[in-house]
Amino acid sequence: MAIQRKAIALLSGGLDSLLAVRVIQEQGILVEGVNFFTGFCVEGHTHAIRKKDQEKQKRNNALWAAEQLGIKLHIEDISEEYKDIVLNPQHGYGANLNPCLDCKIFMVGKANAMLNKARQMAEEKGFDFIITGEVIGQRPKSQRKDTMPLIARESGADDRLVRPLCAKLLPPTLPEREGWLDREKLYGFNGRNRKPQMALAKQFGFVDWAQPAGGCCFLTDENYSRKLADLWQSQGRKDYELDDIMLLKVGRHIRPAPHYKLIVSREEGENHFLSGYKKQFNSVNFVSHGGPLTLVDGAPTEDDMLLAARIAARFSKGRDAETVKVELLGKNGVGRIVDVVPMPTDDIPQAWYI
Repeated sequence: MAIQRKAIALLSGGLDSLLAVRVIQEQGILVEGVNFFTGFCVEGHTHAIRKKDQEKQKRNNALWAAEQLGIKLHIEDISEEYKDIVLNPQHGYGANLNPCLDCKIFMVGKANAMLNKARQMAEEKGFDFIITGEVIGQRPKSQRKDTMPLIARESGADDRLVRPLCAKLLPPTLPEREGWLDREKLYGFNGRNRKPQMALAKQFGFVDWAQPAGGCCFLTDENYSRKLADLWQSQGRKDYELDDIMLLKVGRHIRPAPHYKLIVSREEGENHFLSGYKKQFNSVNFVSHGGPLTLVDGAPTEDDMLLAARIAARFSKGRDAETVKVELLGKNGVGRIVDVVPMPTDDIPQAWYI
């Protein structure tokens, strides 16, 4: 009687991981997915916050993909463990602060640990191999032909790691050599052109999928990485909390001096979101005109708070008024009402914008 082979797939919810699973399912393999929460991949987060983005997609693509594929999805919170990958990547960063190669090694390694644990607990029900949606040449840092063996080796997965979308360009893996998979039914995709994947998606009957845009990782974004680097510089060490990395994605970040910065809401949705942090930061709140809730991070002096109010007033509905009435509120809940003159746009140096 044939043994039912079982695989675990790294499922981001993007097109490639979606296809990789379906390719393996087509060969009669039972697949389960795993999605790792790092803190830097929060799909729909800013779309859910910003009113102007309310029509944009807010779904979690990994959950959506698992539903389309009809598979069980394990969601693992690795945010604390992942810190060391972000702060001290052994293989360095990509174009921004994205530790893509270390990230892939780490995640495949976590999947491999799940595979080994399952096999130890129940050999007949354990996972036999790991699937990823990697394609040679698609990512300049982590998805190159010379890094593929490195990921397999350093993760501990070795030849139990299968990349169905580019397998024909790589040496046969254990599942292929053992006959669990038919190599001829795998693919040899290469490069950044997504047309072959889109054609395959239509062949499988998928009519919707997450659009590729560097993945959902904030760290691949130049603006976000600049704000993270500024955070590290301001606190004098490379470290972060989950609230830190969420706030970096929201509002305008303006640093008039090394010891404090402003987080200025850009619209109503961000106002609501940032209001949840008023007990953790000093803030500027508008009284006479509609305006952006502004958090003041760091150790601002009284003069700094007045300057922060003037800058924030530039983005309020009272930007052209002679004075604007604001409340300067401490994180202890104690505040005072003051009148400030909105700062002209030209007086806010571009260098202050992070």
